[in-house]
Amino acid sequence: MFIQTEQTPNPATLKFLPGRAVMGADGTASFASAEEAGRSPLAERLFEVDGVTGVFFGADFISVSKAEAQEWYLLKPAVLGVIMEHFVAGHPLLREEASEAEGAGEADSELVATIKELLDTRVRPAVAQDGGDIVFRGFEDGVVFLHMQGACAGCPSSTATLKMGIENMLRHYVPEVEEVRAVM
Repeated sequence: MFIQTEQTPNPATLKFLPGRAVMGADGTASFASAEEAGRSPLAERLFEVDGVTGVFFGADFISVSKAEAQEWYLLKPAVLGVIMEHFVAGHPLLREEASEAEGAGEADSELVATIKELLDTRVRPAVAQDGGDIVFRGFEDGVVFLHMQGACAGCPSSTATLKMGIENMLRHYVPEVEEVRAVM
């Protein structure tokens, strides 16, 4: 198994491409701490690597974030080893009880559905190329609330992307949108 790596705009996050589906069409999964990683055997193992501070699973990649004091040349071999061992052994990415889709609920209004469609078709694919994801969290009083994950969380350029890119695009297509805000 050959795993490629790519840098992301966030110097604290590296993107690992195992050459196979990670989450596939099942969405994404984000783990900001070892405590949150309990629903994923792979995330648990990655947090055991000293210096790992975040793990994010995309369709065909894994983004790993490190502590500022750590260096990638020291962390990268250990992270590669954990990922390779996991996939070669054929372990599940998520435990079964944790694999239910998030966000299932009541039907969206037409306006919210339009915002989600724009995010899914125009924003999320571009952000995924940089090793992250942006998840819709709500729309209220003209404000769209988005959660930044993976390489986007804590990225120095995420505020510019959010305000100048996403906000301008949404305001163009959906005049009811007045602002976009990041939420945890």
